[in-house]
Amino acid sequence: MSENAKLRIVLWRHGQTDWNVENRYQGHSDIPLNQVGIYQANHAAKILAGMNPSRIIASDLIRTQQTAKALVDLVGVKLEIDPDLRETNGGNWEGKTGLVNREEDGERFKQWMFGEDVKAGEIGESRSEVARRSRAAVERALVATTGTIIFVTHGGTARSLLGSMLDLPFEKWATLGGLSNASWSVLAPNTYTKTGWSLIEHNAGSIPEPVFGNESI
Repeated sequence: MSENAKLRIVLWRHGQTDWNVENRYQGHSDIPLNQVGIYQANHAAKILAGMNPSRIIASDLIRTQQTAKALVDLVGVKLEIDPDLRETNGGNWEGKTGLVNREEDGERFKQWMFGEDVKAGEIGESRSEVARRSRAAVERALVATTGTIIFVTHGGTARSLLGSMLDLPFEKWATLGGLSNASWSVLAPNTYTKTGWSLIEHNAGSIPEPVFGNESI
């Protein structure tokens, strides 16, 4: 098996926080996991440990570091931090519920929810900006690295990153469903085109299984 064939990228969303439950825009706000989130991270880590990660890289926010630590403690791989894996800067929306943001900034919030590339909360980031910085973090990690790399990140960042790495037109990024707390997506080198990436698991909670009969579809 070639080294490229062994390569896997896992995008793992952090566990639940109180702000997730309250539907508050988190963005760069540094909100810790709640008790459910800690349980989710520990449960997911037991599964992800079976993928024998070669590297574990998290954003610099506490919720991803707490999530990552559950896996680090199991597999003994050093935790690396990359701020470019942060969630979208939500600007003026941060800390406010979706209801409040619709009331205070309705048109922009509607454009954001329908997938337009506007800046979140007027002074925050657009999805394309998030994709550029988070993809740069992934590309840096891929240099001279094989095996499974687990990136512990955020829901909005993961979706933007997936859209970019799968070379989807921007207007199609919204077709990718969001990640549940402590769930993940898995990318592998595209074996059909020999360039780019394939999405082999999305919003998963188990180790990817072989796709039997794939050539006889």
